[in-house]
Amino acid sequence: MPSRSDVITPALLRDWALPVPTGGKEARGTVLVVGGSRFTPGAVLLAGVAALRAGAGVLQLAAAESTAAALSIQVPEALVVGLPENRDGAVRGDPGDLLGGLVADADVVAVGPGLNDIDTTTELLRLVLDAAGPETALVLDAYALGALSHEPDLLVGSGRRVVLTPNLTEARHLLDRDPGDDLDAEAIELAGRYDAVVSLYGHIATPDGRAWREESGDAGLGTSGSGDVRAGLLAGLLSRGADPAQAACWAAFAHAVSGQRLVPRYGRIGFLARELLDEIPYTLATV
Repeated sequence: MPSRSDVITPALLRDWALPVPTGGKEARGTVLVVGGSRFTPGAVLLAGVAALRAGAGVLQLAAAESTAAALSIQVPEALVVGLPENRDGAVRGDPGDLLGGLVADADVVAVGPGLNDIDTTTELLRLVLDAAGPETALVLDAYALGALSHEPDLLVGSGRRVVLTPNLTEARHLLDRDPGDDLDAEAIELAGRYDAVVSLYGHIATPDGRAWREESGDAGLGTSGSGDVRAGLLAGLLSRGADPAQAACWAAFAHAVSGQRLVPRYGRIGFLARELLDEIPYTLATV
């Protein structure tokens, strides 16, 4: 029997309104994106800008040192920190005290966009978990999910506010088998196994078995960089005060509807992940 989940609709979201912080940028929190490599700095850019578009107050990017100057020009709103690289251009897992300090001071840390080496990512993930405070929210994406699959008990019982954002390939690693057709059930299993909220292709689940699904996503979202946008969107919503399940549901909806808004200009496929970014604020504001 298929698993039961609630459809994410504008009416459901209006009844689950996002926090609207008052005051300066500090009231909307600090997002730190840890990721990138010499060859994939764009993933960090997409995630970071998405976090700002979702309402984060302060953005910090930690990426491969060879890309830091270019990122700081492309995202002038962000503090950009270069992390040491290995010979292959991957961020090393021994970046010193600077990254630990940034993690400790952040409200939300998104780990994974653009990382490309499982061993160094595992070391980075351990550093982040050691440095993060108990109230720090985490978004784990891409290679960070591969690292987590090697240490499945890493989050269990920690009480941390964590959202996992696997695609089907990453879900296969986390499940240690191919996902079935019932993605509601797979998301629920992953949430229980890893003690975290899971957002799997618009199927959201919590460790206690609550589940939602977003049904308006279309084929155009299956484009390079789209997952980085979704991870950053989630981080930005967490930063402004949403709880993990709420942030995951709102992010899934905003990601899908932002894509819908591009269809009249570009068709169902062919729009770019970076073009989703400018649609996010209006999509959130008009729910």
